[in-house]
Amino acid sequence: MGAPVQQAYFVVLSVVADEGRYLMIRETKHGQRWYLPGGGVEDGESPRDGAKRETLEEAGIEIEPFAFLDVQHYARPGPSVVLRFIVAARPRTMYPKRFADEHSLEARWFTRAEITQLPLRDPEVLEHIDHYDRLFR
Repeated sequence: MGAPVQQAYFVVLSVVADEGRYLMIRETKHGQRWYLPGGGVEDGESPRDGAKRETLEEAGIEIEPFAFLDVQHYARPGPSVVLRFIVAARPRTMYPKRFADEHSLEARWFTRAEITQLPLRDPEVLEHIDHYDRLFR
């Protein structure tokens, strides 16, 4: 008898940095709090391409991913698991969108100190930024 079949979900988060500032989006859900750009990887899409697409959709910024900061695995209710790729990226364009749509309410650049003052969806944002800084600054 084999192991039960699990459904896998792949998601990405992008830590996009430029000159001590980090790209953040204000979400349309999750209490309209601030978070890193990210979302589900589509069928047939690589995590790198998913990060590029999600960041463009949510923030209006084109990025160039250059490293994986982390890969996380966790179970969801039922027979499913999530693999989450945290990607380090550089911006290819600099001006985030300033209008709300189905992907996000807005996007902006913030310093780490400014991010600590935002209503965050999850404080893990700061952990990912600190990890990025330890490796690349």
